[in-house]
Amino acid sequence: MARLVIEVQPRSEQGKNPARRLRRSGRVPAVLYGAGRSALPVSLDPGQLRAVLESETGRNTILDVKVRDGENTCAIIADCQFQPLDGTLLHVDLKRIALDRALRTTVPILAVGEAPGVKSQGGILELLNRSVEIECLPEDIPEHVEVDVSNLCIGTTLRTRDVKVNEKVRVVSAPDLAIVHVVALRAVEEKPAAEAAPELAPAPAEPEVIRKGKTEKEEMVSEAPGGKKERK
Repeated sequence: MARLVIEVQPRSEQGKNPARRLRRSGRVPAVLYGAGRSALPVSLDPGQLRAVLESETGRNTILDVKVRDGENTCAIIADCQFQPLDGTLLHVDLKRIALDRALRTTVPILAVGEAPGVKSQGGILELLNRSVEIECLPEDIPEHVEVDVSNLCIGTTLRTRDVKVNEKVRVVSAPDLAIVHVVALRAVEEKPAAEAAPELAPAPAEPEVIRKGKTEKEEMVSEAPGGKKERK
């Protein structure tokens, strides 16, 4: 498993407005937590984090986090929040890890081989789940988990229990979780439009909001005797 160095700076101000000022200065607010230690608000260079996210190991990359005038620790990216319109990085959670302790994480699934149900029977290969949860030591986290579809015919499904990993990795997702299957082309075409269209998730709220703004006062209108309306 790859290890990359990332430098962070402690920050004393927290909340929505300081976070905005920090982003305007070219840095991103973040929090370093875990391993039984206090959470530490920090800031980092978004360019460094982009390079990590775009690497082969992505969020499972082991980071050597160096805090200016502070601790050095190993960590992984626990969560990232992005601006939904332009993809701007808004906030990052970094989780401290111990290299000698197993952890749980998700890794992408890679379908390998050629399914007879597609090649000979004219079916469609559908990947139902694109990741699987595993447990292992941090340095044993694989870049992906391969699923062999060479024996899949129309109407057959591979599940989590069919995933093969090495002895250092344990799959912890539910064993009956469907991962990939082959279906007839006609069955795909006959899916109702409402069923086929995925629901859009609501846009995430901007992080680090410490207080709500004042709500607008609403005028109350009541019916007065004689049919006239009064404003209160």
